[in-house]
Amino acid sequence: MAKPIERDKDWDFHLRSLSTNARDSTNPAADPALLESVKRLHEICKSENSEDLIARIYPQINKLFQRAVASLSQSQTSNGRLLLAILQFFLDFGEFVLHDADPSLRIFFRLCLSREFADPVVAEATLDFLNLNRAKLLSSFPTLLPQFFPLLLKLVGWNGEKLEKPFMKVFAGIISPASFLPLFPSLIDLPILVVALEKVERSSGSLIGSSIASIQKSTAPEMLLALMDEAYTGSAIEDREAGSGSDDNSSIEVGDSLFLDLLKDENDGLPERHWTSPGMAAALQAAVNSSQSERLKQALRMAPRLLDLYFAIALQDVNDSLICALIPLLMARNSTMFPDKTFCYEVRRRLLEFMLASFQRSPNFVALLKKPIVDKLGEAYDSPAKTELALQLCWAIGEHGGGGTSHKDAARELFESLELLLYENLSTSRLGLSQESALSSDTGAFRKSSQARLLCFVITAIVKLATYHRELLPRARVSLAKVARSRNSDARVWRRARDYLGLMNEPAICLSVLGPSSNEPLGPGTVNWKEGGSNMIAHVPFYILCEQEGPPFHDFSFSDIIPDK
Repeated sequence: MAKPIERDKDWDFHLRSLSTNARDSTNPAADPALLESVKRLHEICKSENSEDLIARIYPQINKLFQRAVASLSQSQTSNGRLLLAILQFFLDFGEFVLHDADPSLRIFFRLCLSREFADPVVAEATLDFLNLNRAKLLSSFPTLLPQFFPLLLKLVGWNGEKLEKPFMKVFAGIISPASFLPLFPSLIDLPILVVALEKVERSSGSLIGSSIASIQKSTAPEMLLALMDEAYTGSAIEDREAGSGSDDNSSIEVGDSLFLDLLKDENDGLPERHWTSPGMAAALQAAVNSSQSERLKQALRMAPRLLDLYFAIALQDVNDSLICALIPLLMARNSTMFPDKTFCYEVRRRLLEFMLASFQRSPNFVALLKKPIVDKLGEAYDSPAKTELALQLCWAIGEHGGGGTSHKDAARELFESLELLLYENLSTSRLGLSQESALSSDTGAFRKSSQARLLCFVITAIVKLATYHRELLPRARVSLAKVARSRNSDARVWRRARDYLGLMNEPAICLSVLGPSSNEPLGPGTVNWKEGGSNMIAHVPFYILCEQEGPPFHDFSFSDIIPDK
């Protein structure tokens, strides 16, 4: 009988402590013993599995939660761990006392975590709580995490790589139809989010204990009014520091609305990123010129890994309509991100790989996204990043036949865009080469090589598109003949055009080499490359064999061309 008596004493002690604090304390979190009481009562309810015990403790737990929430704005003590312990009670026993935990969870995110996300103890405890209850949250409260993903990104961005693994485990839960599109720019902008948070910290002190919104309001009360005036009237925010006698870091700089948008806690749709504004450019340049903080360095490493997970989930679970809507955002952000060389390389590589994987999964995207694709082809020489994007888009147009046999009109318009890009480069190549004398030899050689590489992709796309849509063959021959006769362009370009003209004289082989990579029957005389290792075929033009001249010395098989796996 000793154990039940000890349990009853333990129960009564913790319940009295809970009742007293719920009734009298103005700051429940100030008593460290209270958290232990909540946890101990939770353990007893779980071990006893008694609805009577749960019903007795629930009113006091609920009152304590309400009192702790009410004291948040005045409290100097962290409330996060106490509220998480109470939320765990609500999730485990809510069905017995008919308590809907959804409002309580949203109160925690909106009022507590928004103030304490920078506290490493609260941040770690929050992710542990989300992972422990991941299945229940996804099934019973599916909109909770997608709604508050900006706050969770602030949490992991500020606390760094030590919380990356637990955040990765809960990451799938923040993706929903409502959050999928706005999440993408937020992931790319994770380093800029860290820059914005560090700006707030330098301006207003520690981030722990007060929400960003209250920091902004208390530091510069006129800021929000000025920002609203800028948004609705188009007037620029003046330099409010002039004549104030304060230094540059005494208040938050709000000349650029992107920072304020990044600092929000809830997902309210896809924001407009004001990347072209002078304030944004100046802020990013200042961040690049100054020494990077350890927190920023970690964000620059984490963002590409988070994108890996985002794209993997997208290709596996997200429907085609959302992915199709994502690709134009991807194209727009390919050249617009935090200006760190390693970061840009890692992110762009992932963006292009995902774009090509999406086209491979759904070739009709090429036709559906004809307008943004044509626009990006027109920007091919604005920057190296846009040139690389144009290269990959040219490949996708040719590889997937402009969207397929059912999209002939789109294919024709894409073909015309490729023609225009080709002719523009042919007409300006002499001018571009003549200007190289004014540039360094390395710069001139790079530009020449870049132009030649783009033209080779364009020529290949033209021939592949015409091979897929045979009504375009006459125009393709005219285009390639002009390039082959030209000596103004790089030798690699006109040689490729000449080789393709020869290949087009062999329709079956041309269809085999340059035709669509699909399972559709290609017609008589074409090559099934999957059987290339076993079939003996002699009708192969010699230029496929690295321009070997003369008759073959034996009847070769495709194993001579295609290496064994």
